[in-house]
Amino acid sequence: MDNRKHRRFDSGNLLSYVCLDDKDKVVQQGMGKTIDVSEGGILLETHVSINPDFTILLSIGFENDMADIRGSVIYSRKRGDGMIESGIKFKTVTSECQGILSSFIKKFHM
Repeated sequence: MDNRKHRRFDSGNLLSYVCLDDKDKVVQQGMGKTIDVSEGGILLETHVSINPDFTILLSIGFENDMADIRGSVIYSRKRGDGMIESGIKFKTVTSECQGILSSFIKKFHM
């Protein structure tokens, strides 16, 4: 049984991320790929683990639009192929970014 609030859709978009500590100091940054996305969060694939204590700032490109979203790392786990999957819950999404995200998800829902 899936208790998720939002339906997830497969996605393969590249994104950049920045991790911040509790003083909003940049402690890590890199590139990743979305595995799936919902209006509440994403599953992110990276080469390195992301500490769940960090806040993560995501810059996600959807076609010609860019969404900058702040989130929380819910978990980070290593797969058998050595890649890392991190579940990210969105914390702060502006109305403009929410519109971009909703449009992106609608395309997968069709």
